Amino acid sequence: MGNHDKEILEASAKHPIVPLEKGKFYTYGTAGFRLKADLLEGISYRVGLLASLRSRKLNGQAIGVMITASHNPAADNGVKIVDPLGDMLEQDWERYATALVNAPSDEQLVQVYNRLATDLKIDLKSPAKVIYGRDTRPSGHKLVTALADGLEATKAESVDYKILTTPQLHYLVRATNSEGTPLSYGKVSEVGYYEKLAEAFVRALKGRKINGTLQVDCANGVGGPKLTELLKYIPKDKVNFDVKVVNDDVLRPEVLNFECGADFVKTKQRAPPTPKPQPGLRSCSLDGDADRLIYYWVDPESGFVMLDGDRISSLAASFIGDLVESAGLKDDLRIGVVQTAYANGASTNYITQHLRLPVICTPTGVKHLHHVAQGFDIGVYFEANGHGTVLFSPDALNAFKKKEPQSPAQKDALDTLAALGDLINQTVGDAISDMLLVEVILAHKNWSLRDWAMTYIDLPNRLVRVEVGNKDLFQTTDAERRLLHPEGAQDEIDQAVKKYKDARAFARASGTENACRVYAEAATRSEANELAERVARIIERYGAL
Repeated sequence: MGNHDKEILEASAKHPIVPLEKGKFYTYGTAGFRLKADLLEGISYRVGLLASLRSRKLNGQAIGVMITASHNPAADNGVKIVDPLGDMLEQDWERYATALVNAPSDEQLVQVYNRLATDLKIDLKSPAKVIYGRDTRPSGHKLVTALADGLEATKAESVDYKILTTPQLHYLVRATNSEGTPLSYGKVSEVGYYEKLAEAFVRALKGRKINGTLQVDCANGVGGPKLTELLKYIPKDKVNFDVKVVNDDVLRPEVLNFECGADFVKTKQRAPPTPKPQPGLRSCSLDGDADRLIYYWVDPESGFVMLDGDRISSLAASFIGDLVESAGLKDDLRIGVVQTAYANGASTNYITQHLRLPVICTPTGVKHLHHVAQGFDIGVYFEANGHGTVLFSPDALNAFKKKEPQSPAQKDALDTLAALGDLINQTVGDAISDMLLVEVILAHKNWSLRDWAMTYIDLPNRLVRVEVGNKDLFQTTDAERRLLHPEGAQDEIDQAVKKYKDARAFARASGTENACRVYAEAATRSEANELAERVARIIERYGAL
């Protein structure tokens, strides 16, 4: 018997795994394990075992576990692991997570755990530390109990931070691991997170005025109470920031993400019905765990206007690019933008042709964008759904602090860049931090949302979901922009695209359900819709073969 066998067996009996039908497996994806909450108790327990192994493998550094299903309905939940720098679990470990969770019996679970420890040369007697949090879903409490039993069975030290936004947990992991080092990320507490953001927000504004009221729809999720808490830390005598927090009911689970939130606004392309949209009011929506952000307003003449992740990305890249130039660092730092195939073609053209910055396209999934963004000194990445951030390399952060300014304007730019380095949550997309960034940029430029929207005109686009027999038949290449299989499908899509002006379209398998997603854009709304329907019919036909 290994070091923890007896304890693992006893605790596992309390949190049995729900067997799936023959030939099906639980898989760890970009969102970790995300399923109906009643399937997750045994999974959460086993993730506790994996988190202990991961911490021991990394010499006792703190590993995070977040229990959330983000923008999904209240009946779902999820469990995902956060690595020491506050980033996603290393990709190789996704398969170890999958192996551990799919062990069919308690005895086999112990065998897989011990085999992983042996294969990965992990000393099971060494210390381990895991910190965890959950969103406001009622199922979270039960899943946290199972997770804690997994940590206790493997003798890992643990800290329960209770209810948090996902980005707050990522912040706490990085802050814990960098405490007492020259690269300290901030105080190791939820209050430390608020203090860091509020202080950087004031510094970045440099006395500039924020115009008008901002209405923030919090998807009836964890972002509501946390945003309300953060606002208490922004000094009223220094910044007049008039924020109206709406859809912040966390006591009724059935309203979580229901007809509100960033995912609703992005997919339905309209404002949440409640509160009744006020024409001209600057508005934004977070998602259920506060890691996505979408801005919008209702124009009295042209109706609903949305500013999504592509818009936030180009706004941030433009502002930071100008600051780097003003700071005299243009030749020292490489700035780049990372997008996915879902980015509107007009945004890509604007960034490459107008801002003259390189754009790299990666497959969908934050881990891919984050990894590529790390290749730049300043890497801006956002998915169109509003999830994203800006990464600054240690060299860039040093340059902001160490460069001797040659003029007051240069000093101003350097100070603002240093403040942005603290304001932007560099561990992961953080809707609250990104919202403060957008407000800083609009204040600096003295822009309204209309001014921001005028930077370029989006190509009309349409997203269609197509049910298929087996999504795994649909395999892509070229950052998911072209289908390799089934054979012949891509040729037909190419033929359809040729019939329309400024058009492109692609289809890819969904990461979470047995369906394909079809994206199409073209010069006019009716052509984009027509092209999307055409490609959807091609996919339906190949999906039924």
